[in-house]
Amino acid sequence: MATRARVRAPELIGKGGWLNTGDKDLSLAELRGRIVVLDFWTFCCINCLHVLDELRELEAKHRDTLVFIGVHSPKFVHEAEHQAVIDAVERYEVHHPVLDDPELATWKQYAVRAWPTLVVIDPEGYVVAQHAGEGHAHAIARLVEELETEHEAKGTLRRGDGPYVPPEPVATDLRFPGKAVVLPSGNFLVSDSTRHQLVELEADGETVVRRIGDGEFREPQGLALLPDGKVVVADTVNHALRTYDPESGAIEIVAGTGRQWWRGSPTSGPAREVDLSSPWDVAWWQGKVWIAMAGVHQVWTYDPEAGTVQVAAGTTNEGLVDGPAAEAWFAQPSGLAATDDRLWIADSETSALRWIDTDGVVHTAVGTGLFDFGHRDGAAEQALLQHPLGVTALPDGSVAVSDTYNHALRRYDPVSGEVMTLATDLREPSGAVLAGDDIVVVESARHRLTRLRLPEEAVRVEAVAHRTQRAATEVAPGTLRLDVVFQAPAGQKLDTRYGPSTRLLVSSTPPELLAAGEGAGTDLFRELELNPAVTEGVLHVSAMAASCDDDPANEYPACHVHQQDWGVPVRVTADGVTRLPLVLAGMDA
Repeated sequence: MATRARVRAPELIGKGGWLNTGDKDLSLAELRGRIVVLDFWTFCCINCLHVLDELRELEAKHRDTLVFIGVHSPKFVHEAEHQAVIDAVERYEVHHPVLDDPELATWKQYAVRAWPTLVVIDPEGYVVAQHAGEGHAHAIARLVEELETEHEAKGTLRRGDGPYVPPEPVATDLRFPGKAVVLPSGNFLVSDSTRHQLVELEADGETVVRRIGDGEFREPQGLALLPDGKVVVADTVNHALRTYDPESGAIEIVAGTGRQWWRGSPTSGPAREVDLSSPWDVAWWQGKVWIAMAGVHQVWTYDPEAGTVQVAAGTTNEGLVDGPAAEAWFAQPSGLAATDDRLWIADSETSALRWIDTDGVVHTAVGTGLFDFGHRDGAAEQALLQHPLGVTALPDGSVAVSDTYNHALRRYDPVSGEVMTLATDLREPSGAVLAGDDIVVVESARHRLTRLRLPEEAVRVEAVAHRTQRAATEVAPGTLRLDVVFQAPAGQKLDTRYGPSTRLLVSSTPPELLAAGEGAGTDLFRELELNPAVTEGVLHVSAMAASCDDDPANEYPACHVHQQDWGVPVRVTADGVTRLPLVLAGMDA
């Protein structure tokens, strides 16, 4: 066994208490003898949802020795509400204990800097590894097997049932529905995400006509009616697009391989041969299906006639940058609506409403970036949303925004440049469709469709503004050493057969924060020069490392990509740190 650093794991504390434990509080002391993996996550984060899925097999395989614990660490104000965490645990089928930590107490104890972060604790209660981002399932699987062998031999491994206690199931016709579309018949088709089906409802929005899909879908979201009468479905967790024919009932996969897209994979080509990444919504515009590709912070297109897909906008960097489509940044685009001259986008992680024009240029109507959000009406340049997931074009040229974490329906008028509130007291609205003079809202966390008359006057709400509660890292003025820590898993090495296997991209908000050091490179370290005239901002760091099995006899070694994006708020102070370590995989020495 390799020698490992031995750092005692801090106790788990969270003001919100425990879920999935049968109302029992857990402690690391009573988990002694088990391997524990802490998953620091928040339910807005698409990368966190990817990690939940990629670790399910490992969790099931080692259920008698391994205990997964989700530590829910919120970014948005809404995510600090206990009921919202309860809903998310059911919505995303989290089948292990979850600690609700609304004040980020455990996050701070473990010095976590990014969602998602995984921390491995050995049976004696010591932290032995930390991993940020996606793509670490193979490394953790190997480490778990090593720890089982080591601690079985030492007599410190305890096998048995884990502390997970499933909640009681609840009977409703819909369970966390995602999006809806009106069929030519006047009925509604709804993506019933948690039950992995589509549901057709009568025009009353309540009576179930039929349920569609038996194993084809996994957490479907967006729906769009095509000119031929079929409906294209964003089959989100299957990383695919499917079509459903309401006439024949036929379901067909039309895009995606079922595998998740990783950096370096093709970004265009035959639709059934190109990987996708968590498509969240779809819209028909300019003769193509446009895809909100939440998993890689981009917008793609699918051309049914040519049978091809390709990237249309976005770089995969997460943030808010306007301009030509190929240079723009998005952050989990999750809602689309088409008009003649605009494709509207609900860009959830930047709490923004954006659009692409017919010349392929990206604009922002509402929103300022990753860390500012709230509920404020008025002029668009100062208005605030909170993690919107849906947008709907209205007959007068304005758009309705499903302002999900504000539990509200908002309206933006591009003529006046004003934002107003149309309705409140909705519960996590995630989409809406027009039905005559009404707008029908998908109230995801109330498991229903809610019909509203489009009001002539806006609802008055008290304005609030928030910034994410993550504490800024205090850094010293001048030179800041950035180190991305990466240790290849046991039995693997960096893959340098075709050139450098690592990549580092650094930028900042505002751009003036960095006097030097921005841009791309292949080293996982960088000397950054901070601008003395700027005292605070956000460092955006994107890192990637590829490792392969270290066996010269294997002509085709298995390779894995590890990647993570960090947005690190920093404040320049005289006594701040001069080194910023970000752990991609391993332990910081």
